Amino acid sequence: METQAGPSLRASGRDVRDGLIGLVVTGVALLVAASVLDGLSFAPWWTAFVVAAAMGVVDALVRPVLRALAGRAGAVTALLSGVLVQVAVVELALLAVPSASVASLGDAVATLVIVAVVSVVTRWLLGVTDNSYLVADLIRRGERRRRRTPPAAGPDAGPAPAGLVVVQVDGLPFRLLQHGIVSGVLPTLARWVRAGSHDAVRWWARVPSTTPASQAGLLHGTNDGIPAFRWYEKATGRLMVANRPADAAEVEKRLSDGRGLLSEGGVSVSNIFSGDAPTAFMTMSRITGRGGLGPGRGYVRFFASPFVFPQALVRTLGEMVKELHQSRRQRLRGIEPRVRRRRAYVALRGLTNVLLRDLNVALVAEHMIAGAPVIFVDLVDYDEIAHHAGVARPESLAALAGVDGVLGTLERVAAAAPRDYRFVVLSDHGQSQGPTFRQLTGRGLEAAVREHTETSSTATLADTGDVEVWGPVNAMLAEVLSGVRPGTRRSDGRWGAEGTGMVVGPQRDTRGAQAGPSAGERPELVVAGSGNVGLVWFPRLPGRVPVEELGRRFPALVPGLMSEPGVAFVVVHSARGPLAIGPDGVRVLLEGVVEGRDPLAAFGPRAVADLARVAVMDACPDLYVHSTVDPRTDEVHAFEELVGCHGGLGGWQNDAVLVHPTDCPLDADLLDRTVEGEALLYGAEAVHRQLVRWLERCGARGRPVPRTTPGGARSPRTAEPTERG
Repeated sequence: METQAGPSLRASGRDVRDGLIGLVVTGVALLVAASVLDGLSFAPWWTAFVVAAAMGVVDALVRPVLRALAGRAGAVTALLSGVLVQVAVVELALLAVPSASVASLGDAVATLVIVAVVSVVTRWLLGVTDNSYLVADLIRRGERRRRRTPPAAGPDAGPAPAGLVVVQVDGLPFRLLQHGIVSGVLPTLARWVRAGSHDAVRWWARVPSTTPASQAGLLHGTNDGIPAFRWYEKATGRLMVANRPADAAEVEKRLSDGRGLLSEGGVSVSNIFSGDAPTAFMTMSRITGRGGLGPGRGYVRFFASPFVFPQALVRTLGEMVKELHQSRRQRLRGIEPRVRRRRAYVALRGLTNVLLRDLNVALVAEHMIAGAPVIFVDLVDYDEIAHHAGVARPESLAALAGVDGVLGTLERVAAAAPRDYRFVVLSDHGQSQGPTFRQLTGRGLEAAVREHTETSSTATLADTGDVEVWGPVNAMLAEVLSGVRPGTRRSDGRWGAEGTGMVVGPQRDTRGAQAGPSAGERPELVVAGSGNVGLVWFPRLPGRVPVEELGRRFPALVPGLMSEPGVAFVVVHSARGPLAIGPDGVRVLLEGVVEGRDPLAAFGPRAVADLARVAVMDACPDLYVHSTVDPRTDEVHAFEELVGCHGGLGGWQNDAVLVHPTDCPLDADLLDRTVEGEALLYGAEAVHRQLVRWLERCGARGRPVPRTTPGGARSPRTAEPTERG
């Protein structure tokens, strides 16, 4: 893998431009603040620009002290100290310039807020990127470090190993990537592809096509035991939800072998699992574990940079106003399918599309300048909006454009980084669209299953809310804003920090399921939703309940579900192994035998292998319920109240994205060719193996010594896979 020098002179020119624009914008904003506040004045007027320059000087002086303090005291101190420092910077700069005056501390705080608002509007009018100040500061630091660092010893030492930045665009389907490239929605990616520096290909996200399963495969090389986004474990009586910190930590403990994708000096940002990274920020599995909040100094540049954090808050409020307008426009235009975009989601969109995105950029850029060998970040912007607005709706495409802007920002940072970085852009799965099961039938899946089993609501534990979309925000709030150790169960059974109120999003009381009760104390029925897949367990019946037993105990269940609108088939265990049962036929998944009409015919040639694999997992439900797919529109039907969904088969949800450098080609032995006319990476585990090989070839990761099992055989986690089929 060859390395390429970054365009450092071009980056330096942009530094100067950004610095001048920042000075002018801040000066103008101070003049606006002076016209609004009686306690703030500049005489003469141009003093405001002197104050703006003084603010930059004061900031440069206090930043090293603040970083040292935050490094010892953690992320909470970084936030609180950063806010105080921003106020202090304004106050000290105004006091340091004799021709400027501020009457009180309250006026200094008001000045900070007004400058933030005016700066956001001015930068938008000028077309300056949201992170321009932050990026320019990082680039300047990177260039200074390059000048101070002597070249490698001797002319034959060669260039430093290249690094890898993996950007996960959550939920992006391959067809929408293609549309974004040709339509102008994704100018950065379009430039890479058209210039020939990158290739864009699809890979197959196997069932369950969810973030936890795919990220486990991408980061740890396996997702065995993850049958959906959330699942019930009969052995412990526990309802596992992958984006709960304790559950994510437990799953990672089961899967990790210590050699994850990020194990050798890598950085994990905003993921569910850590990939064994020594440094992790806002990573679910680490919030409860050792490392907890992550290094506090990593947040300083975002929280303490003049006006960066206040501007992000202002833009967050602007995004919320935009969401109110766009959801109203959907209703007035009668766009279908659509779901109610609830009050809480308005705040969620603002947090994910502005505050969380900006913080992610700051953390990734910081560690690129620090020279981390591999960084993996999950950007959830598109996925969150597509769930509620639709897969290819205007607001969803706008979120994609924002993610593309992040790539352009990180490309600039790479030019000043101490090593040559290669960018890999991938998605964990695609996304499909359609009216929900409730919209088709007038009731949720749990009500339908109760009706067909004659089970009372008091004996049912149902979890079909949109808990997935709150995961990234909960991680951010728990890690950055909470004043105590997060990720523990509170006395009321909810997730968050005790006594802080730091719990957001829909919450369900699952204390009974978490406590591991005896069979008599367990609910009679557990129903969960995972996109267009519903999952049903009978906790009081041991083991995987076969269809023969279900027929004796609940004779109306399977026939009743087959009569429901939007249900295509169910997967259930039998004496012959797992079966896919449809209205007019049955497929024996492990035998390739079809009786009657094949219930999987509409779901493509990979459906059988996908379902056969997940149907034999230990945590597999007693009954998988899968929605239909409309052949005219490719629409499916979620068992959650989300217009865009993923988790099963049908539509665009299995066609995930992989944009990779052309000089990092796909290895032929990793490509699956079992489907005629296709050669692609099949499953997140295959993508993991490809990423590991790229890291090894560029020198950012050592080649492992194959380990052996107690019987002397080569470990299946380190051995190279054989081609399927």
